[in-house]
Amino acid sequence: MKIDEFGVEIWMNAYEDHCALNLAETCVESLTIAELLEICGKTDSFMAEILPMKMTYGAIEGSDRLRDAICAMYLRQSRENVVVTHGTIGANALVHETLVEPGDRVISVLPTYQQHYSIPKSYGADVHILPLHMQNGFLPDLAELERLATPGTKLITINNPNNPTGSLMDAAFLEQVAAIARRSGAYVLCDEVYRGTDQQGSGFTTSIADIYEKGISTAGMSKAFSLAGLRLGWIAGPTELIRAVSIHRDYNTISVGMINDYLAAIALENRDKIIARSQRITRENLAILDAWVAAEPLITYLKPASGTTALLRYHIDMPSRDFCIRLLQETGVMLTPGSAMDMEGWLRIGYANNPAILREGLGLMSGFLAKLGAEKR
Repeated sequence: MKIDEFGVEIWMNAYEDHCALNLAETCVESLTIAELLEICGKTDSFMAEILPMKMTYGAIEGSDRLRDAICAMYLRQSRENVVVTHGTIGANALVHETLVEPGDRVISVLPTYQQHYSIPKSYGADVHILPLHMQNGFLPDLAELERLATPGTKLITINNPNNPTGSLMDAAFLEQVAAIARRSGAYVLCDEVYRGTDQQGSGFTTSIADIYEKGISTAGMSKAFSLAGLRLGWIAGPTELIRAVSIHRDYNTISVGMINDYLAAIALENRDKIIARSQRITRENLAILDAWVAAEPLITYLKPASGTTALLRYHIDMPSRDFCIRLLQETGVMLTPGSAMDMEGWLRIGYANNPAILREGLGLMSGFLAKLGAEKR
């Protein structure tokens, strides 16, 4: 099986350990173990709780405690609808592996996380791309989705909030997506790894799994929960899908590790505190980024409604990879080039890191843009 190179991951692997100011990071500033235990009130009891653990595989599908904590973030899911995975990346891969066969019609938005079109393509699927446009708020064109979703379509893949644009489909919009999918008989896979970071309200948009009978939600502990190091995610969806996924999962996962399971469970049991921290960071930092964009004549964007990233349009005639490499070499600031996401002419910025890093990085970018602008005149 041949598969396209994963543009974003290759970029991050090559440069993230060699930058001074990482504005390509997509997780809300990561928690230390000490911070997590303090938030969860486990500082004094942690060792007493884990030392008796016998290092078996643990609960294969995820502990009841963890799956109950995951279900609490949904309206209509139960333990039987949830299976734990190696990160959201593992959840997505398992869904594609389970559902997609050669010749199946798959629809994916673009931009999105590359898994959602490159994996089906590698399986020989008939992949159709639904481009997202700034003038539409980077939301899917429902008329175009209706045209693409012909009878017999196997899978429609979206992510909500969107990576990298931060666009957000509300419950009413998702109902329309579900109606289109229902008419074609398609599953809808919604990568919801940034769920919880909405700029307004509770931060949690309604999940596709709670809206559509063939809706599949994937998510994990990395982005909104600041715990990427746990490498823990999940799939929530129809019981028949979970049963089918579990057959494939037996071949590549077994279990996620008992300590990971325990730490994820206590984090989700205290999710209100962790999400409050994440929302404070994302909302305050987006205000910093928004003010910076407003003052930069060579940058435009659509202000994100959620998530931790924004897609910046730079008005300089230069390939995005060249822009990012030169920016890194001259300033130490790291962004992600749009070319790594099949979005040439754009840049992805992560704004959920330490605010001091964001401010310093944006200041250096301003100087760099001014220099480039002067060179082009």
